[in-house]
Amino acid sequence: MDWRADGILLAVRRHGEAAAIIELFTREHGRHLGVVRGGQSRKMAPVLQVGAQLDATWRARLSDHIGAYIVELKQGRAADVMRDRVALAGLSAVCALLSFTLPERAAYPRLYARSLAVLDGLGADRWAVAYLGWEMALLDEMGFGLDLSACAVTGATEDLAYISPRTGRAVSRGAAGDWADRLLPLPPVMQGGPGDLRDVLAGLEATGHFLTDHLAPSLGTKPLPVARQRLLDALARRADQESG
Repeated sequence: MDWRADGILLAVRRHGEAAAIIELFTREHGRHLGVVRGGQSRKMAPVLQVGAQLDATWRARLSDHIGAYIVELKQGRAADVMRDRVALAGLSAVCALLSFTLPERAAYPRLYARSLAVLDGLGADRWAVAYLGWEMALLDEMGFGLDLSACAVTGATEDLAYISPRTGRAVSRGAAGDWADRLLPLPPVMQGGPGDLRDVLAGLEATGHFLTDHLAPSLGTKPLPVARQRLLDALARRADQESG
């Protein structure tokens, strides 16, 4: 059994004295593990950096074996964002969440394309908005998508201000009534409208609820990766700097 594909390096861990086990996210094969012989060597250190784009060949005697990778670096990302705290935290958050949520060997071509775009855009203007959209796409692909098209109570499509924490559906300001303080915020930026970093953080409060209270429990008992909180902290500091 063998195949060759480009992929995003999501995680690396030691294997024995010299090898490494890597997690690669590819368009056709999803999150796929394999052994890289000599993966702990100095030669491979610049290649096996989380977030890197790799040209990988995977081989195994049988399809259900872990198999071995031969990899070449196509594009490194970590070094390019090392001086940008938000971009570096964003790279780590994207890779950690994909590693955490994706089942092994299940293809998600749309999510792969979206992940490539958000990683290639690290450091760009309004990157945080793109990242918020990426988290919404991740929830959708995992079966916990938000429905922000109309009010769940009245069916109205205007003045949508909240999200139900139970159903993920939008709620209008008028329909919320006394329940408003129990609902999640719905900033316009989540629907393609304008917004600054504070609005993005409000949106990430909502997606974070569904990641933590809905998606994570469906996967087991492990908590959401701390890399996501580090990104939120970095964004909050950036927002303080911009407003100060």
